[in-house]
Amino acid sequence: MTQQPFSRPGAIDLSALKRPAAPSPAPGAGAPAGAAGGGIASYALEVTEQNFQEVIERSMTAPVLLVLFSRSRMPESGQLADDLATLSGEFEGRFLAGLVDVDAAPQIAQAMQVQSIPLVVAILDGRPAPLLQDVVPLEELRTALTQVMQQLATQGMTARHQPLSGAAPAAAGEGDEEAVDPRYAAAEDALAANDFDGAVAEYQKLVTANPADAEAAAGLAMAKVLQRTQGVDPAAARAAADGAPDELDAQTLVADLDLLEGRVDEAFGRLVELVRRSAGDERNAAREHLLGLFAAVGNDDPRVLKGRQSLASALF
Repeated sequence: MTQQPFSRPGAIDLSALKRPAAPSPAPGAGAPAGAAGGGIASYALEVTEQNFQEVIERSMTAPVLLVLFSRSRMPESGQLADDLATLSGEFEGRFLAGLVDVDAAPQIAQAMQVQSIPLVVAILDGRPAPLLQDVVPLEELRTALTQVMQQLATQGMTARHQPLSGAAPAAAGEGDEEAVDPRYAAAEDALAANDFDGAVAEYQKLVTANPADAEAAAGLAMAKVLQRTQGVDPAAARAAADGAPDELDAQTLVADLDLLEGRVDEAFGRLVELVRRSAGDERNAAREHLLGLFAAVGNDDPRVLKGRQSLASALF
């Protein structure tokens, strides 16, 4: 999978498509086959040159994931679009899936400077960031999106989209437990408030109650990274690590910073080399810290699989 860490770079120039927002589609209109109906809420819609600006404006509320594809030229890219639509329902509004058929909407592809398909782009506050550029299996896509949503939660971005179609909205107070998984609410609220100690405590409760809860384990690992780096001066930390390449605390702290800044491979590589050079308790501590970073990124991530291979080589 070609996956980039989530970031928020400068906006692509979309002025060529700027126009008055089109009316919202009628319930079910524009939804991919199987994404709506049967009482299931839909969080996916077909994006056209007419409703494109409206879709971008929706990113001011919660993330929009655009998938650009062509069923005629690359059928597997169409399957990726279908999978993203399916997952948008599973994530219950954490993101809106915008399906862009580049054959039907070439102007959108041109405005976004698309050079190859498929392409999934995350839009947040109107600002795009490439997310992945390859066809991936459904399970791998689900894992990647779980990681992205967790990263956004650590930044306090926990808003959700309203469903576009499907089941009628529940009356006030009804169905709240189904709309938002209550298990993670306290931890996500703590993250949104930058209460990393509280987030660690809440995730730890979940992991203690159910060690098999992979989402809670990943959330706990990421919350611990945020806890360790809170109030740290990155420049000073990096200078200290440069001056003490074998100092455990200095190197693990910079590995945490690398991870938060999206330099995942660098974070892993730094600790693998520390494991390779160290011995005894320090070697074990570096290994344990690296395992924690693996958990924060997600054990199914290709970068983690590569990191585990490197760790095994360093150990043996």
